[in-house]
Amino acid sequence: MMDKKLIYIADDEVNICNIIKSFLIKEGYNVETFNDGRSILEAFNEKPSDMLVIDIMMPEIDGFSLCASIRQKSSVPIIIVSAKDTEPDKIAGLTLGSDDYLTKPFSPMELVARIKSIFRRMELDKDLKPAHRGLKIQDVQINPDTKQAEVNGKNIGLTGMEFNLLHYLVTNKNKAISRTELLDKIWGFENEVETRATDDMIKRIRKKLSDCGSELKIDTVWGFGFIIEDKG
Repeated sequence: MMDKKLIYIADDEVNICNIIKSFLIKEGYNVETFNDGRSILEAFNEKPSDMLVIDIMMPEIDGFSLCASIRQKSSVPIIIVSAKDTEPDKIAGLTLGSDDYLTKPFSPMELVARIKSIFRRMELDKDLKPAHRGLKIQDVQINPDTKQAEVNGKNIGLTGMEFNLLHYLVTNKNKAISRTELLDKIWGFENEVETRATDDMIKRIRKKLSDCGSELKIDTVWGFGFIIEDKG
């Protein structure tokens, strides 16, 4: 029997915490709730959870700062649930390393579906056959077991979603991949904002590769998507 996943929820609205908690408990998850950013950060530092579901506007530490702090030490999946529904807010959340962004009001069942989708993708990664685990392209080593990409033995510091995106492009090297396909395969959901977020995430991956001196390039296929060509 599989161990129950532990999910931390942080929202200053107690009723929202309770609603989300009740739905997740019914789905078989262990859940702990918090009403400010500092409390959930302290709890995570003491005992890391398998996922975080956080609001943006919270006392002590806001959701953006919390997400940034967590990303300095962990690639744990993070879903932001917030009333802030402008495109800049959503882009900011995804840029800081969250894996998904839902706006209030939302359907608890949609949140459950997104949580299941993320965990399912993580399990599929674990189940990859050993022959497909290690990938090398030019000067970049891709390690699905650890979700790390290395350049000359140095970890370039990708978040979980950044790794998944790079890994997907590398496994489909020399083939142009559309934004729609990336949204479906990496996020599992499509919406207008995530199209922009995909472009933004590509920019972050490019910068991290460049900062490590990598020669690997992610080329833009204008009006369509992206491609990694194996020039090694």
